[in-house]
Amino acid sequence: MPISDQGVDRSRYQLIPRTLIFVTRGAQVLLLKGAETKRLWAGKYNGIGGHIEQGEDAVGAARRELLEETGLRVDDLRLCGTLIVDASPGVGIGIYIFRARYSDGDLKESPEGKLEWHSMDDMDHLQLVEDLPVLLPRAMAMQPDAAPFSARSFYDEHGRLQVVFAG
Repeated sequence: MPISDQGVDRSRYQLIPRTLIFVTRGAQVLLLKGAETKRLWAGKYNGIGGHIEQGEDAVGAARRELLEETGLRVDDLRLCGTLIVDASPGVGIGIYIFRARYSDGDLKESPEGKLEWHSMDDMDHLQLVEDLPVLLPRAMAMQPDAAPFSARSFYDEHGRLQVVFAG
């Protein structure tokens, strides 16, 4: 289909594509504690990830973000699910959520924040990015042969984050 037939209409809902990667080492997961200089989630823990740039696919962007933010390369990167975040009227965030197993390599420092390994038991004691308490356990519990999940998040009339999984 030619570009002219793609139906691009800027008045329709738009998505900004991003990646989120959870790297595991045994029963631990690698989290990034946001640098205090970050505009968003300073001092809070999140997975690894970032924007998908024009010309990249989701897997390539996830591998690039992992290398940039951790210095790690992984071979078993797999899609766990997708999340549509209703960020504002007309614009949302489309997040491709991946999981990978750590196999080798040294973590490098990142201006994004401090990298730390944590067990799932630690999560109740960490200041996590708001949707992580829902997304991380879901991604960690996925079996290798499971189909990726599909979810959306939004804020209800009381300002509380809601994450709704399809099916």
